[in-house]
Amino acid sequence: MASEAGNFGMFIGNYEQLRKIAFRIRQAALELGVKRIVVGECGHAWRVAYSFWNTLTGVGDGADPDDRFAQMLQKQLDHRYKQPAHICEFTWDMIQQDQLVFDKSKNDQRIITFHDSCNVARGSRMGDYAGGQFDIPRNIIKSVANHYFEMTAGTTHEKTFCCGGGGGVLTDDLLDIRVKGALPRMEALNQLVQENGVNFMATICAICKAQFTKVLPIYGFDRKMVGGIHQLVSTAIQLGAKS
Repeated sequence: MASEAGNFGMFIGNYEQLRKIAFRIRQAALELGVKRIVVGECGHAWRVAYSFWNTLTGVGDGADPDDRFAQMLQKQLDHRYKQPAHICEFTWDMIQQDQLVFDKSKNDQRIITFHDSCNVARGSRMGDYAGGQFDIPRNIIKSVANHYFEMTAGTTHEKTFCCGGGGGVLTDDLLDIRVKGALPRMEALNQLVQENGVNFMATICAICKAQFTKVLPIYGFDRKMVGGIHQLVSTAIQLGAKS
């Protein structure tokens, strides 16, 4: 378990930092003796895990046979499960296996849409089929909430708009650029607000959440309008409902 999933080496385009941060994950996994590695709601963290952890750290296929620590990790992990897994894959698997109980009405105060984060939508994948990174997050939302609306075609999935804070510009010194970069998404969101009363935009990237929290008020929206998918899961889940 880590308090920060992000790999800011990729965020700033520094390979050595990317590698160093990835090695920290491997060291922790070996020290803790973990059987599964699950990555949370962070776009560049998942992109690094999905695309680079196999050769960098030995998680997943392609571990260096000459890297004894990578081979140690390969032997330690439970390969009945996907390694690594995105938290949405983990949750969706549990939902499909009927291991979780939800009261969808607990989210009825929320009228929800979903923002596809760039590093997930265009730079990685979920599940075992093309497009899983689009379907799985939406399937989870629809499993835990009654009111969901999709943004206009051409603004989501592989054609998603950047939140405006990607590519290393998430600093207040560049707020003017961030506000301008967010405009296309804000226009698509505003359309749903006007037509369907949407009041919650879910996303699975910490950078997107940080960016929207800052720029939503500038466009006249409540900063609390953005949140994570697992925020919705935690609201609807009925703990102790299954023995």
